[in-house]
Amino acid sequence: MEAHETVTFTRDCEATRIPDGTKITILKGEEALITQALGGSYTLLIRGNLFRLEGKDGNAIGKESEAQPLETVRGRNDLDKTVWKVMKTCYDPEIPINIVDLGLIYSCDIFPLENGGTRVEVKMTLTAPGCGMGGILSEEVRSKLCSISEVSECDVRLVFEPQWNRDMMSEAAKLQLGIL
Repeated sequence: MEAHETVTFTRDCEATRIPDGTKITILKGEEALITQALGGSYTLLIRGNLFRLEGKDGNAIGKESEAQPLETVRGRNDLDKTVWKVMKTCYDPEIPINIVDLGLIYSCDIFPLENGGTRVEVKMTLTAPGCGMGGILSEEVRSKLCSISEVSECDVRLVFEPQWNRDMMSEAAKLQLGIL
């Protein structure tokens, strides 16, 4: 997928304005610049504003709609690795780095359920407490984790203590952003 590619909407389509999280209908014929195409969603620049377009609506800009593959795992260790791998497919819409490497995931606990399933509980934060994308990002994490066949339940909570700072980023993320 090419970032910085200009595309034209082929149909009216709902998108989310960044950073306030407001749902907006983008009209057919509107031009957009793809600034980021990571994790199954698109960040688009339209008349000076950023918008997030879900991968399922990729066909509105001439891209294939992306369906989430169902992940399957063997054993507890593989489940833990798969959960973290799946969370690494979630990206901040303004920063081309996944939320794990950004340090936005504060905890991830996996619990077996009596019925044989598994519950995953995640505490995550945002780079800025006032960001309106919190609900969208946390729902993306929840939805992707629920795509793992062994995950029966998932709870993703936004927390703001401790407040996020760039020291929480991985070395790779810092290097990618040029702050190392």
